[in-house]
Amino acid sequence: MPEAAECERARVRRDRRYDGRFFSGVRTTRIYCRPVCPVRPALGRNVTFYPTAAAAEAAGFRPCLRCRPEAAPFSPAWQGSRTTVHRAMRLIRDGALDGARVEDLAARLGIGSRHLGRLFERQVGASPLQVARTFRVQRAKRLLDQTRLPMTEIAARAGFASLRRFNAVFAEVYGQPPGRLRRRAPVAA
Repeated sequence: MPEAAECERARVRRDRRYDGRFFSGVRTTRIYCRPVCPVRPALGRNVTFYPTAAAAEAAGFRPCLRCRPEAAPFSPAWQGSRTTVHRAMRLIRDGALDGARVEDLAARLGIGSRHLGRLFERQVGASPLQVARTFRVQRAKRLLDQTRLPMTEIAARAGFASLRRFNAVFAEVYGQPPGRLRRRAPVAA
């Protein structure tokens, strides 16, 4: 946490660079704020600085309703959409879209499918279905390289609904059918 004089300057100037680095508790109101709070700054003699929102609350302050300290950088609320996308990616990697729809995944996450699509476009640069397809192809490639399983079994284990779809997607991504790629690669087991 910065020194008290530096915190005071940042608080009075509402310096965004300090947002989330400290919180200021106003002793006269028993409210704590972020350095960017739009409320008229309290007198410096009435302010105490804390490194975290939890420390301010432990000292008996309650959060400001204007600057919403729970939304400060690096708080769970601030990372909200990023956390949602990470959770969705984990679920997709584990096969959540192999036999289900994007709407089902969005419902599991507690958001709408259109919002999930917007979050993925913004943070991943691809739709949830494109991400699922990539995970399936990567799973299939690993199975091709590491096992001698029949193609139908690889397609099923990788999450493809049919062998035909597996062959089409694999050829589209790798530029050749999976059988040709398997003949070139040495199989470990």
